Amino acid sequence: MKYGNLVIEKKEYVLLKKLMNLSRYYKDVTLGKSIKKLNSEMESAKICDEKDMPKDVIRFNSTITIVSEKGWNKEFTLVTPAESDVKHGKISLLTPMGSAVIGYAEGDTIVWEFPAGEQNLTIEKVEQGNQKLNASMVL
Repeated sequence: MKYGNLVIEKKEYVLLKKLMNLSRYYKDVTLGKSIKKLNSEMESAKICDEKDMPKDVIRFNSTITIVSEKGWNKEFTLVTPAESDVKHGKISLLTPMGSAVIGYAEGDTIVWEFPAGEQNLTIEKVEQGNQKLNASMVL
């Protein structure tokens, strides 16, 4: 991990906690497992002011390119649940992939569990979106 721990902006941290609290009411086992892992990683996360956020860290509205050890790649934008639109490459934070990447940085590798087994996924590129997050928003 490039920065040692997850790096999350203060307002986004607050919204993330709200969203994770609501997500415990979902019955999806895979999502529950992903949220539980993210919650435990957030205990040691570095929380930053907006001005101190590294430009290569995945956050709300970041566009990410990941590459698997098998050679395929995927590009998507990490969004709030209300903005999710998989057909247009907008993945909600409250999906297993969304919760797996937030707070990681360009160059980091995560282990992802697929039905056929685990694979290493490398975060190849992170681009920050221009849209600001409405921190008072819940969904």
